Amino acid sequence: MADGTTLVDLLDRAAADHPQRPAWTFDLPDDRQRLTYADVAERSRRLASALSARGVAAGDRVGVMLGNTPEMPLTWLALMRLGAAMVPLNVRYRRDDVAHLLTDAAVRLVVARPEHHELLTAYATVVGPDELADQGAEDLPAPVLTPGTVVNVQYTSGTTGRPKGCLLDHAYWTTLGGSMLTEHPHLTSDDVLLTAQPFHYVDPQWNVVAALMAGAHLVVLDGFHPSTFWSKVREHEVTYFYCLASMPVLLLKMPADPADRDHRVRAVQCSAIPPALHAALEERWGVPWTEAFGMTETGADIRVGAEEHDDLVGSGSLGRPAAHREARIDETGQLWLRGPGMMQGYLGHPSPFDEDGWFPTGDLARTDDAGRLYLAGRLKDMIRRSGENVAAVEVEEVLLAHPAVHLAAVIGVPDEVRGEEVAAYVVAPEATAEELTAWCAERLAGFKVPSVWRFRDELPLTASLRVEKAALRAEAQGAR
Repeated sequence: MADGTTLVDLLDRAAADHPQRPAWTFDLPDDRQRLTYADVAERSRRLASALSARGVAAGDRVGVMLGNTPEMPLTWLALMRLGAAMVPLNVRYRRDDVAHLLTDAAVRLVVARPEHHELLTAYATVVGPDELADQGAEDLPAPVLTPGTVVNVQYTSGTTGRPKGCLLDHAYWTTLGGSMLTEHPHLTSDDVLLTAQPFHYVDPQWNVVAALMAGAHLVVLDGFHPSTFWSKVREHEVTYFYCLASMPVLLLKMPADPADRDHRVRAVQCSAIPPALHAALEERWGVPWTEAFGMTETGADIRVGAEEHDDLVGSGSLGRPAAHREARIDETGQLWLRGPGMMQGYLGHPSPFDEDGWFPTGDLARTDDAGRLYLAGRLKDMIRRSGENVAAVEVEEVLLAHPAVHLAAVIGVPDEVRGEEVAAYVVAPEATAEELTAWCAERLAGFKVPSVWRFRDELPLTASLRVEKAALRAEAQGAR
């Protein structure tokens, strides 16, 4: 890609080169919409004109609370045309969530559906997408856009504190999207991508970018539904998808289907594939699942390539740094990353990068003799029990390998004698604490076996479908 290219350039080029090629299909419960590349370019221009008429200009930050509908990415692209930045808002947010983001980002306007207006009007001017749909003017402002123009204030999930806004520019997205073409999974215009995660989260957004850069077709679902996910994959002839966290576990818990291998998927990338379930995932659906590691702050960082896949099934390895990324592990075991295509920083906070441009991930990692990377837990996700360190992720992996466990999270709870005890929160309707204790005791040192069990019908999840451990820790405060 030539220096100076922005996502706006790429969209307009795609619309000119293949205007009638399908760009997006939104498969929603009561609606299905398909947009060509020409549709996306034209509708984003008209939205940009309508937003400009509302006073949106270069440098502004605009909240967008629209869910998985075409208006969400169209508004994002429209804001890019104006040199403004999107502040994505989770449609499940309530008063305190909204107040923090809108105040922190100094948002002056929010695009949201009518059901959210009452929540938002105390903090910003609110306009509905229907009010913008037919107000596009013929001429558009022409701000100077560069790869360094910020297009998102993307708030982190907030699992360890209040969310912070990551400043993401065009170069962040083109670096991430471009790596999906030049490295595994080597996306092309023949691919059909699918995303099922909430659009305020970063993954559907990079799916938009990767599909745009490849000239591919992106299918968007209204959300992740394990019971119907693979039927949608088959229906839309999907060739590639990305998933993470609890998604592979929940998929594998669904009843086997004779049509499980009747699909066109050629590659699945996933973050945090449970090692004990990796081979079962591949056996059931007959397609390679490869690990990929990235963060909102840093984009695409580490991945397993097709050439090493066979050697690493079930190993838990992240693979190797992407071509644009460097990685190192410091004396404490923390993973640091460096290279182009990272966020510019956190809005309103000191730079987290050191003087040499390295970013501390907060993840503990190790390497094998071949130089491949492995996660060893989180700096803030270690439990100190009677002088022994217990990595929560290690216990969680053992629990998730149990056939009756649908979801699991492990935290430390205060204990007057041992300092902390290992507490397991599990969704396992057909299991008992005694059964799971015995399962863990066969596979882990005694000090790692949970002694506190909490059985739940569900666990709180972040937007990225990871268990929200901050909520569990708050619940456990004062527990003995």
